[in-house]
Amino acid sequence: MTDLTLTPGCTVLLAGFDDIPEHSFRIEEVHEDCITGTALTGPLAGEYGEPDIALVLQVLTGLT
Repeated sequence: MTDLTLTPGCTVLLAGFDDIPEHSFRIEEVHEDCITGTALTGPLAGEYGEPDIALVLQVLTGLT
């Protein structure tokens, strides 16, 4: 991961993993090694998750 500014309320693009494709994710909390929040698109849309921070590809929007 590059130096991205991750803040609660922002939307990020997560890399695909297992059989889940890239998808957007709204951050609720930022921790040292993971983020928490809700998937906005893809097969996990609407689901809470705690993806590894290394899966963040880019910040799509700032605080919403």
